[in-house]
Amino acid sequence: MSFLVSLLVISALIFFHELGHYFAARAMGVYVEVFSIGFGRKVASFKRWGTEWRIAMIPLGGYVKMKGQDDSDPSKKSYDHDSYNVKTPAQKIFILLAGPLANFVLAFFLYFVIALGGPNILSPVIGAVVKESPAFTAGLESNDTIRSINATPITTWREMAEVIETSEGSLNIELERGGFIQHIILTPKITQTTNMFNEVIEKKMIGIAAAGVTHKLELSIGETLSYATQQTAFASTLIFTGLKKLLVGEVPANELGGIISIVKLTSDATDAGWMSVLFFAALISVNLGVLNLLPIPALDGGHISFNLYELIFRREVNEEIMIKLTIAGWVILFSLMGLGLYNDINRLIG
Repeated sequence: MSFLVSLLVISALIFFHELGHYFAARAMGVYVEVFSIGFGRKVASFKRWGTEWRIAMIPLGGYVKMKGQDDSDPSKKSYDHDSYNVKTPAQKIFILLAGPLANFVLAFFLYFVIALGGPNILSPVIGAVVKESPAFTAGLESNDTIRSINATPITTWREMAEVIETSEGSLNIELERGGFIQHIILTPKITQTTNMFNEVIEKKMIGIAAAGVTHKLELSIGETLSYATQQTAFASTLIFTGLKKLLVGEVPANELGGIISIVKLTSDATDAGWMSVLFFAALISVNLGVLNLLPIPALDGGHISFNLYELIFRREVNEEIMIKLTIAGWVILFSLMGLGLYNDINRLIG
């Protein structure tokens, strides 16, 4: 079941990405020959609106084959009026950007749906208290609910963590314990911990862990739009930051995951409920949008770079150089996919 859900999620995200390219190409008067979900041998297809709509055997991507545009052989060109090759660099860039943009729009829509349903968010309820920590010394206990810090109302665990991290001096904590309100004063301590990239960092902490209690976030329409925008921006920033850290070596290459990781995470999300599946799908959609903007010749970002060069210097990239760069791009992509798969297998065998 989880594999089927993973396949459906990935295929849907690829479909929307390629649909962005398709509509942009048609808007620019470019004939689209093939719209494919997956690579390799054709499994099923039908023809509609002059385009062959295809499902292929390997569901790890997709493509829109436009007249005069062939990544497998960049030397194949057509100069008919409805060909990709006769369009201006700006028109080509518009077509290329439409795919990643569709992923960002889809992610925004999914976050919006999540917000409408009232997303579950971690409540500021204490689970465990670390011994000898500021919280332990001050007398905080399990099941205490933080109501405010320094007169700032606290409704989520994240809000509480941000207030503590950015605080100066002592904290006046108002908490609820057994139905009664109490006030406790303590001073955070700079402590070593690890962040989401598994890096060791130092931050202000008081020594508590969440109890795992959640509550639904009730949002107005304006707050729902704000939530969707913030989550899309946060996911984009997170992925860009992760890629940067991976490239400069701040995050080891063995942290990279592949298709097995995606299936595993989708399975976990399915077990947690459909809201979790939507949240995960939104994150992967942003991931697809960001990755396709990378300036690797086999990706949208690489083609955008070629067209930016033509737009600035008023001449096309040398065909021989473009072919070599495209081949190099495919080598990089397959190497990254191979590394992700290798890491996944290593994790599975322990």
